[in-house]
Amino acid sequence: MPHSFIFRYLMGLLVFHATSLKAEWNTKDFQKREHSLTKPYEGSGFGVPNWDFQGSTMVTSNYIRLTPDQRSKQGALWNKIPCRVRNWEVQVNFKVTGTTQDLFGDGFAFWYTKERMEIGPVFGSKDYFSGLAIIGDTYSNHNGPQNHQHPYLSAMVTNGSESYDHDKDGTHTMLGGCEVKFRNMNHETWIAIRYENDKLTVSHDINNRRTWAPCFSIDGVKLPTGYYFGMSATTGDLSDAHDVISVKTYELDTADGVSKEERPDIQPETEFVVTPQREHKEDPEESTSGIKKFFIGLLVVLGILVVVVVGIMMYQKQQENNRKRFY
Repeated sequence: MPHSFIFRYLMGLLVFHATSLKAEWNTKDFQKREHSLTKPYEGSGFGVPNWDFQGSTMVTSNYIRLTPDQRSKQGALWNKIPCRVRNWEVQVNFKVTGTTQDLFGDGFAFWYTKERMEIGPVFGSKDYFSGLAIIGDTYSNHNGPQNHQHPYLSAMVTNGSESYDHDKDGTHTMLGGCEVKFRNMNHETWIAIRYENDKLTVSHDINNRRTWAPCFSIDGVKLPTGYYFGMSATTGDLSDAHDVISVKTYELDTADGVSKEERPDIQPETEFVVTPQREHKEDPEESTSGIKKFFIGLLVVLGILVVVVVGIMMYQKQQENNRKRFY
């Protein structure tokens, strides 16, 4: 009986351990510690090995807060070491919290870019960047029709020639996206950015199921090696606290026949831009310009008619007065 109990106990431990490995999304891929960030954060308050931070960022023993729940704040966290591997996956444990349920903003971004440590208007980092941005947008600036709600997770790839348009919520440069209700969760929330053989896949675990739920996947994404990983966040007239708990970066196993050589000289690009969750929408001003022209033209015609009618009436009255004087 004791031997049977011990056997069942040991088997239970093995099953639990295997389940835990699956739950933590472990694979045969190799973790790159120079690109990772986990607790305890060494040198809390003074610095974090391999990482720089700027703006309103504050390092604590339990999290790195990019912005407090205050208006008009910007903060960022950047890896000091460029990523030299072709295929990689980054898993980010993050938290977004706020005191309001209906009005909050603005959001955060994950970066793989040529530039680093440049505060700017795109969720705490520079515009006209070269590389990849994964954006967690919590506030809708778009005034026109749209077929998704916020918070919204999306991607943008550019070689530095395109601007992120806040007024359109990045609609015209969006690769793909999904609605992700990640605010004010009482459990851990994760996103995973996987780049493998020129394919970008974004997944999330928002419901604490310890398994990835797909957001979107895009083929034909070309990214150079030698760019930097980073996280940034911003608040405006509305606010939230944006926290990073951990960043785990893995070098993915490369299939046979696929080159592992670095390619630092290529330009970031995609074969096409698609927005499966949100159709391309023009500005409200542009979409109503035809109606405006119609009404302006109508007013002009009515004005001309009024002038003609008044002129005819005045002419008839003058003719009548002339006849009276004649008689």
